[in-house]
Amino acid sequence: MEIITTHLITDFDGLAAAVAAKKLYPGASIVLPGKSSRGVEEFLALHRDALFIEDPKNVNLSGVRRLILVDTRNPRRIGLLSALLDRVDVEVHIFDHHPADEIDARGTLEVVEPVGATTTLLVERIRDAGLEISPFEATVLALGIYEDTGSFLYPGTTCRDLTAAEFLLAKGANLMVVANFLGRPLTGEQKQLLKELIINAERHFINGVKVLVTKARTPEFFEGLATLTHKLAEIEQLDAVFNVVGMEGRVYIIGRSVLPEVDVRSILQHFGGGGHPSAASAVLKAADVDRVAQDLLTVLQNSVRAPLTVAEIMTTPVKTVAPETTVAEAGQVMLRYGHSGLPVVRDGQLVGILSRRDVEKAQRARLDHAPVKAYMSNQVVTVEPYLPVSEAQTVMIEHNIGRLPVVEGGRLAGIVSRTDILRTLHRDFKPQFNLLYSSTQPETGRRNVAAILRTGLPLTTVSLLERAGILARQMSTEAFLAGDVVRDLLLGFQRREVTIVVESDALRIASALAGEFNAHFKQNPRVTAATITFADGGKCHVVEARTAFFEYALGTKIENTSLRQELYRRDFTINALAVELSPEKFGVVVDYFGGREDLNYGLIRVLHNRSFTEEPLRVVRAVRLAERFNMQIERQTLRLLREAVREGVLNRVLPEHLWQEVRLSLDYEGAPRFLGRCAELGIWAFVFPVSSHWEVEPVLTYLPQALKTIESWGVVFGERWLSYFIAAVHWTNELSAQDLCLRYRFGRHTIAKVTAALRHWHDAVGKLAVRGPVKTSSLAQTVLRLPREAYPLLFVLLSEEGYQDRLREVVTAVITNKPRLTGKDIKEMGYPPGPVYREVLDAVWQARLDGAVWSRDDEAAFARKYLSGYTAARKEVGV
Repeated sequence: MEIITTHLITDFDGLAAAVAAKKLYPGASIVLPGKSSRGVEEFLALHRDALFIEDPKNVNLSGVRRLILVDTRNPRRIGLLSALLDRVDVEVHIFDHHPADEIDARGTLEVVEPVGATTTLLVERIRDAGLEISPFEATVLALGIYEDTGSFLYPGTTCRDLTAAEFLLAKGANLMVVANFLGRPLTGEQKQLLKELIINAERHFINGVKVLVTKARTPEFFEGLATLTHKLAEIEQLDAVFNVVGMEGRVYIIGRSVLPEVDVRSILQHFGGGGHPSAASAVLKAADVDRVAQDLLTVLQNSVRAPLTVAEIMTTPVKTVAPETTVAEAGQVMLRYGHSGLPVVRDGQLVGILSRRDVEKAQRARLDHAPVKAYMSNQVVTVEPYLPVSEAQTVMIEHNIGRLPVVEGGRLAGIVSRTDILRTLHRDFKPQFNLLYSSTQPETGRRNVAAILRTGLPLTTVSLLERAGILARQMSTEAFLAGDVVRDLLLGFQRREVTIVVESDALRIASALAGEFNAHFKQNPRVTAATITFADGGKCHVVEARTAFFEYALGTKIENTSLRQELYRRDFTINALAVELSPEKFGVVVDYFGGREDLNYGLIRVLHNRSFTEEPLRVVRAVRLAERFNMQIERQTLRLLREAVREGVLNRVLPEHLWQEVRLSLDYEGAPRFLGRCAELGIWAFVFPVSSHWEVEPVLTYLPQALKTIESWGVVFGERWLSYFIAAVHWTNELSAQDLCLRYRFGRHTIAKVTAALRHWHDAVGKLAVRGPVKTSSLAQTVLRLPREAYPLLFVLLSEEGYQDRLREVVTAVITNKPRLTGKDIKEMGYPPGPVYREVLDAVWQARLDGAVWSRDDEAAFARKYLSGYTAARKEVGV
C-alpha cells in the first residue's frame, strides 16, 4: 500500500502537492495527517469527494510499504504517520522546497529544490512525463502555487513557478476559483486579533533595520496567523515583522522579512522553528508570551546584520564644478565621465546641483555659455554616509531626484545616483556608462622620453617628429606622438611606424612634412588624416583629433575635439598615451588615463564599461596584448570581457576581421598561451567552432618547439600561423575545415594546404611510426603530400624520439637530395620531350633517396637503364 501525506495545518501548497503526487503515484491514497488551514477546510467542504482523500483513522498503517511526503520533511509535522518513518520496510519518497533541517526525514528518493512552491516540483514532473490533467486538477495545483508564492510576489518565487503556472493555465486552471479561495475575507476573530496586534506593536531600529515586534493572546486556537502577519507587514511597510501570539497554552511566532539582512528562518531556529529566510514560524509549548517577545528581541539584537549603507555604494571622490563654470564646460565633464549630474561647490560648501536636464535646457535655449549658477538647483536634498540604502532609495522616490550628495560634517563626502541604487536592487543591472581608469597623476606627466624616442625610432623619423612640433606651433596648434607606438617605445621595443595627432590642420602639416622629407603623401578620404611613407618603408600617420560618442546623444558623429577626447577613443589605457612634440616640451609624456601606471604594473585596462560593446574585437586584442607582453587583464576589465563573450558580441564581427585579429598572435611563440586563454574565456568557440580546445591543446603546447626544430633542419615556413590553424582543426573533417577557411576568406592556395593536411596527416603518422626499416622514397612521397606548415603537427604527433628522427631524415633527404640530372640531359640521350621526362626524373629522385645512386654519372646510368626498359615496354605493346 502507498500513501501520500503532507504537514499538519495543511495549506493549499500541501494539498495541491498531494493531488499532484497522486498523478505520479496513481495507486497511492492521499491521507491528510490532521487539521487543515481554514481556506483548505472550506475548499474540502465542497471538493472532498472529488479528491478521494482518506481519513487517517481508516488507514491500516501496517500495510503501508511506501510513504510519499510532500511539502515537508519534518517528522514532527505529520502527526501519527511519523511512525512509518521508523520502519525499515517502508520506502520513503520526499518532495519539498523548504531548507534542510537536522531533524529532517531521509528518503530513498528526495526531490528538494529551492522553488516558491512544492507543487511546482511535481507539476514539472507531470509535464515532463506527458501526463494529462483535468481543468479541475489544474485549478487545485494552481491554488498551491499561487498561495505559496503570494501570487508570485514573495521573494522566494522563481521563474520555474511561473512556468508551472503557465502550464496549468494552458490545461484550463480557473483563476476565478483561485482568487475566491485565496482572497477570503478575515473572520471576526482574525479582525479582532489584528486590531490587538496593531495596538501592541513595538517598532525597533536594530543595526539600521526597521523591525516590528508585536504580541497578543487569544483563549482559543484559530489558524490564519500567517495571513495576519502579511496584513500587518503591508500596513506597516517595515523591513521585518514578528508576531508573538499565545493560543491554547502555546506561543506561536510568525516572522516575515523583506531584507536579506534579516534571516527569519535562522532567527526562529533559536525557538525550534523553521521555514524560509523571508518567512518562518515557531511553536513553543507552556511558554509565556511576554518572555518569548523579550527573548526574541535579544535574538534580533544579535542576529540582524547591518544593512548596506550609503557610504558603501557612494562615488567618491566627487567631481564638482564651481558656480562660475559655464554650462557647456559642465556638460563636457558629464559627457567625458558618464555622469548625469554634478554638485556645485563654492569654498568647499555644497551650494547647488546641476543635472543633465539642466544642461540640455540651456543648450536648447543656446545659452550654454551661461554660468552654472543660472541653471543649477539651489534646493539640494542630501543624505548622510551611514543612512541605509533602502532609506536613500525612499528619499529619491519621494523627491523624484536622480542623485543624492552625501554630506558629513557639512562637507561633501560623495554622491549616490540612481545607478548606484539600482545596482543593489538588480544583480545584473548594467549602467549606461562607467569609467574604469583611475589616474592619480596630473594630466601631463613630468617624465621626458626624448632619449627613448631617439633610440627606439629611425633618425629620419625623429627628425620628422621634431619638425612636426615646430610646424604645428607655427600653425597655432599642437602635435603629439600618440597611441601604441608610445607603449612600445616605453617597453623598449623599436618602431618604424608612428602616429602623430594634431589638434587641427592635419592635412596641411602632413603635406608640408612629406614635401620637406621627400616622402610619399596619401590622404585618407574618410577622416581628416594622411599617411607619409619614406623611401625605406617607414611610415608616419598624421591624424586630426576627433572622438565618437557611441552611447550618448551625439551617437557616432565624428567631430573636432581635444587630444584628450582623441585618446579617449583608444581601446586600453596603455594605448592612450601621448608624447609632446612642441619645441619646448619635446618628449614629455601626456597621460590622462593612468596608462603609464598600468604599463608599470603590467595591466590591460579598458577606459569604460561599454568598451567591448563599442568594439568587440577588443575582446581578442586584450588577450593578445596580455600574452604578448606578459601582462594581466585588470580585474574589472576581465569581468566585462567575460560578460561580453557570454553576450555574444563577437557574433557582430565580420569573420575575416576576427581572424585578422587572432592571426596577429599566431606568429609569436606565445601562440599556445594565447589560444589557451581564448579557450578559458570562451573565445575559442567563436574562432574555431569546428573543434574543441581540449582535443588539440597537447599538440598546440609543443608546436613552438616543433617549429624551431624543423626550421633547424632547413625548412622555411612561409606562413607560421597556418601551422597553428592546421593543428587547431586537424581532428575536423575536410568539409567543415573548408567552410571555416571560406568564412575567413582564405585564398585558394591556403585552403588547398589545409585540405591536404587534413586529408593526409593521419596516413603520414601511420607510415612514419612503423617499426622496422622503411624505404625513404616511400616515406618521402607520403610527407610530400602534406604542406610544410603541417610538418610541426607530424613532429608533435610522432612523440617517440625515434619516429621524430625518421621524420627529420625524410625531410632532410627531400631538401638535400635533389636530382642533378635535368630534362636537358634526357634530351641529349636522344629522347624527345614528353611525359616520360617527369617519370624518369621522379624515378631518379627516389633512387637517390634510397641510396641507389650518388653521383651525376650514377643518375645518368640509372636514367638510360630506365629509358631502355621504358622503350622496350612500348615496343611490346606496339606503340
